[in-house]
Amino acid sequence: MLIQATQLRPGMVLEYNGGLWRVMTIQHITPGNWRGMVQTKLRNIQSGSQTENRFRSEDRVERVILDQVEMEFLYQEGNDFHFMNTETYDQITLPKDLIEDVAGYLTPNLKVEVEFHNTTPLNVTPPKTVTMRVVETDPGIKTAAVTNTLKPAKLETGMVVQVPHFVAEGDLITINTENNEYLSRSK
Repeated sequence: MLIQATQLRPGMVLEYNGGLWRVMTIQHITPGNWRGMVQTKLRNIQSGSQTENRFRSEDRVERVILDQVEMEFLYQEGNDFHFMNTETYDQITLPKDLIEDVAGYLTPNLKVEVEFHNTTPLNVTPPKTVTMRVVETDPGIKTAAVTNTLKPAKLETGMVVQVPHFVAEGDLITINTENNEYLSRSK
């Protein structure tokens, strides 16, 4: 589907220079009395390499619509992550290098969106928030007067996030997966 460069948005996938590229950032530039341009930062979906490209406002680019399928994360075996389609019960295995950005959020039975181009899985998107157990963190300081200081906490998946001092080992915490920030605690 051809769209004008001015219609590009972060997250869209383009077919460009013979590959599939995800738009990471976009900036519209209108320098004085010259023609407008669209400055983009693109990441190659297959290789992970990044590039910057400047499109003219009147350029048309090929937008690729990916199929989004809800899947359930089952388990990790070495560097392989196993997922199951929640409707057909078909299972797929994805290598760690494909999902490295989100691997720290994956706990068994977590529902995720997997994007497919034809039959090839390209991307895994976790829910906006996940709840995980803290397995290791320093004890809190009872007399801490400053409430906005943070300490590192290791979660059940091995990922480390910054949490307030009152969070203790064994607590369940909710994390925003878009910016990796602590949101709340529940016992």
